[in-house]
Amino acid sequence: MTNRSAAKVAGGLALAGVLFGGCLKTEEFPNTPAIKFKSFEFFGDSASLTISFTDGDGDIGLNASDNAPPYDTSSIYYYNLFLEHSEKVNGEWQVVGFRDPIFYRIPRITPTGQNKALEGEIAVAIDPFPLFITGNSDTVRYSIEMVDRALNRSNKVYTNDIIVP
Repeated sequence: MTNRSAAKVAGGLALAGVLFGGCLKTEEFPNTPAIKFKSFEFFGDSASLTISFTDGDGDIGLNASDNAPPYDTSSIYYYNLFLEHSEKVNGEWQVVGFRDPIFYRIPRITPTGQNKALEGEIAVAIDPFPLFITGNSDTVRYSIEMVDRALNRSNKVYTNDIIVP
């Protein structure tokens, strides 16, 4: 095969790849974020909580400069990931309220390009862990919710039961 023929074949294959790549179906998700509990891991006196998520319009996360209402520091929406701590007492889950709620501000992760749909994982550190134990239980769990920039609230998910060492 000559160099010219090899170049034509390579060019044809590259063109075919671009054409077929353009025909691939892009992922489509609802614009409201959806989350799933993935894992909870201990690391001595801290822990890591991981969720997976999807979002159709890709408006997950906030920049440090996103501080005008409704994202200002006096608003609940300054944060976009919310955890709630519960303890199992006599077989019933009881929410434990803290003076400082367990809220996180996830950085902006909007993709570039035409397809803004997002799918990924977010891990947050819980440090120290356990945050607080009333002494009535050795089993805790967390509920997790996320809010996107359009203030769409995700579904609420729960960790598995966590036995505190």
